[in-house]
Amino acid sequence: MRRRALKRLAGGLAGGVAAAVPVPRAWAATEAGSGAAATSQRPLAPAGWTLEPGAPLVAPPYGQPASFEHDVIRRVARAPAMPGSGSAMTPLADLYGGITPNGLVYERHHAGVPAIDPDQHRLVVHGLVREPRIYTVDDVMRFPSESHIYFLECSGNTGSEWKGPSGLPVQFTHGLLSCCEWTGVRLSTLLDESGISPSAKWLLAEGADGAALTRSLPLERILERALIVYAQNGERLRPENGYPLRLIVPGFEGNTNIKWLRRLKLITAPEMTREETSKYTGLLPDGLARQFVFEMDAKSVITRPSPGHKLTAHGYYAISGLAWSGRGRIRTVDVSSDGGKTWRPARLVGAVHDRALTRFEADWQWDGGPAQLQSRATDETGYVQPTHDALVAARGVNSQYHYNGIQNWRVDANGEVRNA
Repeated sequence: MRRRALKRLAGGLAGGVAAAVPVPRAWAATEAGSGAAATSQRPLAPAGWTLEPGAPLVAPPYGQPASFEHDVIRRVARAPAMPGSGSAMTPLADLYGGITPNGLVYERHHAGVPAIDPDQHRLVVHGLVREPRIYTVDDVMRFPSESHIYFLECSGNTGSEWKGPSGLPVQFTHGLLSCCEWTGVRLSTLLDESGISPSAKWLLAEGADGAALTRSLPLERILERALIVYAQNGERLRPENGYPLRLIVPGFEGNTNIKWLRRLKLITAPEMTREETSKYTGLLPDGLARQFVFEMDAKSVITRPSPGHKLTAHGYYAISGLAWSGRGRIRTVDVSSDGGKTWRPARLVGAVHDRALTRFEADWQWDGGPAQLQSRATDETGYVQPTHDALVAARGVNSQYHYNGIQNWRVDANGEVRNA
């Protein structure tokens, strides 16, 4: 019908005569509301913003989202335990594709965000090396650069779900997760300049923040993948994300990707810092703790529809979400609308990158009845995302880190979506 109407309109204009075009009801309702007044309006009548010039160029000089998107922001789930310590979460349900805008990348700090002058900042390479070196930021940027898309996830992400459904929306369950294009220099390039001693097996990385956050990392596992980065998504790092230099260790838990990087020390064994003893270890049911668990296992979550959304009409919906793995690429994602009783494959949307967020979609017809939406990721190693019950059976409920169980969203008959 729409094509026939457009054809008649085009014919009338070509002949120089105003054509009488029937107005489809949907168009009339869109242009002028409903009722008799609506049907008297022309289709696609210009709105007020079409009839006058818009805002001038470069005002403001740094681009901002539309004012109507004011709710798409990072949010803090709980008050910080102490000043400068805490996290702000990415609004996953309001994002599209797989890249997180810089202004929405999640934050996790232990002593606030330092205000570092890049001209004064230095990066030291020392320890078991032939020649210790001190680099300025400009020195680092002189080396050959690489850009890669990698996700970044806090190991405490989704920890709220260990003991069962928390009732929280996806921003507060999974929001310690982001994905960017990172630009910088290979760690191996920088260390080769100093010459690595054969006895060096681990790398100690330290940040310049007030907490001097420090982690020991297995050198052989990260040497060729890790980056010393100075840019994300095409611009310099944001202060809250490590400006002017940070370490990116693809697939490893977020706290190992040291921000505000100031020191790299080659060592023979882990230094057993605070962040790898009293913190970032997982207590098991037998009283032992999982330590040095670096890779984030395969995981996925449906972001639309998700808690906070409400289905307003019966019929077709595209289920959309994100999948990722710290051990490689995502191979498949399956979705279920009956709480995991049956599964069907979803489509992987766009390029599937190594250790990056992968968007998936699946077709769904909502019949108006209750439903339970779930997604299940499988990575290229063959690892399958576990159920909540399987994960608890293996690790108990005393851990805070590395939760990757299948997430369930319940759709009620009234269309409300809940974490239940």
